[in-house]
Amino acid sequence: MEAFDRNLFEALAPAYPPMEVERFTGSKTGDEVALTFKGPLPMKWVSMITDHGSDSEKAFFIDRGVVLPFGLTYWKHHHIVEKIDAYHSRIIDDMFFSGKNKWHGALLYPALYLAFSARKPKYLKYFRSKR
Repeated sequence: MEAFDRNLFEALAPAYPPMEVERFTGSKTGDEVALTFKGPLPMKWVSMITDHGSDSEKAFFIDRGVVLPFGLTYWKHHHIVEKIDAYHSRIIDDMFFSGKNKWHGALLYPALYLAFSARKPKYLKYFRSKR
C-alpha cells in the first residue's frame, strides 16, 4: 500500500482527457485527492479517503466523491490489494457510482469501464519498473 502514492496516481491517469493532480495528501483516512480534467469541458473531482486498513492478507482504502464531474452524483471507490504470495498481489478497483438518472448512469458505465480497465497494464508497467 505504500506504493499508492502520487507517483502511482499520476501513472494511472487516463490518456484522455488530460488530468492535473491539484492535491494528493495520501491514501489514509482523512486524506484528500483533488483533480482537474482538462479538455473541451474542464471538470473538477475531489475525493476524501473515508477509511483504510490492512492485515496480513490484504490492504484497502476507500475514497468517496465530494466534488464530482458533470453527470456523476455519487462515487465510492474501494481500492483493495490482496496478497497472493510473497511476490505477487491482486489489485481490485471496486466502484459504486450513480448518475443524474438511470439513463445517465448507463451512459457513464462504458466510459468508466474503459478508463479503469486501462489501469491494468499501467499497474503492471509501474510495478515492474520498481523491481
